[in-house]
Amino acid sequence: MNVKDSVVLITGANRGLGLALAQAVLAAGAKKVYGGARNPDSVQLAGVVPVKLDVTNAADVAAAASAHPDVTIVINNAGLELGTAVMAADAEKAVRAELETNFFGPMALGHAFAPVLAANGGGAIVNILSALSWVSMPQHGTYSISKSAAWSLTNGMRNELAGQKTQVMGVHVGYMDTGMVEHIDQPKVNPADVAKAIVDALEAGKDELLADGTAQHVKAHLSAERGIYLDLGAPPA
Repeated sequence: MNVKDSVVLITGANRGLGLALAQAVLAAGAKKVYGGARNPDSVQLAGVVPVKLDVTNAADVAAAASAHPDVTIVINNAGLELGTAVMAADAEKAVRAELETNFFGPMALGHAFAPVLAANGGGAIVNILSALSWVSMPQHGTYSISKSAAWSLTNGMRNELAGQKTQVMGVHVGYMDTGMVEHIDQPKVNPADVAKAIVDALEAGKDELLADGTAQHVKAHLSAERGIYLDLGAPPA
């Protein structure tokens, strides 16, 4: 998928990775960039057209697809992480909220924009996932559920949209230096580096991007005799 001269819609484009992605696709020569956010006034990067888009709001999603029939790349970046363990008292409330943004949001955008992409030659959908799509840790338990579901969604989209020549790419990344994980004391990758890697992977026609060492390590150890998902986050024996 050529980013140069493309028309890109990015959800959650007002900060963090979304902002870095907007900068990266502009640098790669995108013809137009739409920046979706609950509050469009918060999208202030020069060259980006603000779009009112709460991915959990069906009316916003429908309006975005209707008003922007020129889109050729959709990047589902908007995300929610509430730092909740699976067995916490408020886990059900947390996972429902995270699923609304992290799973049902990309699903809704996929349904709304698939016909738009088909009309424009196929285009691409990029879903921002996580190394936590594959493993669960107590401080991110419900988030992992939502990202695991989003990974399955991404695989389904890829299979079902192949016939209309839509590239569907899942991006797995560990901790990034964004507001979502600013309270976590772990090494973090620069969002600008991840955004550049996403642009490069799109243009290379990739279906999956392991955007940092954490994602690469986790993926490599899934098929170990005792898979990494069996022990990660468990207390020492």
